[in-house]
Amino acid sequence: QVQLVESGGALVQPGDSLRLSCAASGFTLDDYTIGWFRQAPGKERELVSCISSSSSDGNTEYGDFVKGRFTISRDNAKNTVYLQMNELKPEDTAVYYCAANPDVLHYYYCSAYGPMEYDYWGQGTQVTVSS
Repeated sequence: QVQLVESGGALVQPGDSLRLSCAASGFTLDDYTIGWFRQAPGKERELVSCISSSSSDGNTEYGDFVKGRFTISRDNAKNTVYLQMNELKPEDTAVYYCAANPDVLHYYYCSAYGPMEYDYWGQGTQVTVSS
């Protein structure tokens, strides 16, 4: 059974850090392009970061709003992708989702895939940044 499970969301203060985890079961994460998306109330889902599959060299990309604050990484031994988020701001408040894309087109630039091209999604984890 294919499953993605996110964890690590929490209520934090501005300037704090969080690390989100996305654990996969039923498939090998390394074979997929993995994206972290977020959705705030009343807003569209947006790409936070992605990492391309190993066959596409594991290239990483970030949304413009990240501006060096977040880092995506993959631990193949644990079949888990992480999103390290530093210098969190109130506008980062959202539900964060990880998703897996089979990368059939072998895109080096993983941001070329839209949300509809991701086959598997986790249930989401809430991140709230507030003083």
